[in-house]
Amino acid sequence: MCEKIPLPLLITKEGKWFVASYPTLDFATQGKIEKEVKENMAELIDEYLTDSDTAKPSLDDLMSFSITNIPVKVPESVMHGKAATIASKKSS
Repeated sequence: MCEKIPLPLLITKEGKWFVASYPTLDFATQGKIEKEVKENMAELIDEYLTDSDTAKPSLDDLMSFSITNIPVKVPESVMHGKAATIASKKSS
């Protein structure tokens, strides 16, 4: 018997894509909309957990996730949206 449980994901928007990561298993995937990226990640995790050839972490490990903030120095140009983009640096 299987039971559905919520697992913690990190979802960010990178340009036109939503990117989901599940650090516990070191998985990442993308989708054009948030619903798609969630479905993609659920499929990856399901395939992993039902694969008889892979060692499985404990439920506590699957549920573990922590987000914290650390202080970093941020240049004024970044703070005010004036930072050069990677694309414009490459074209120089």
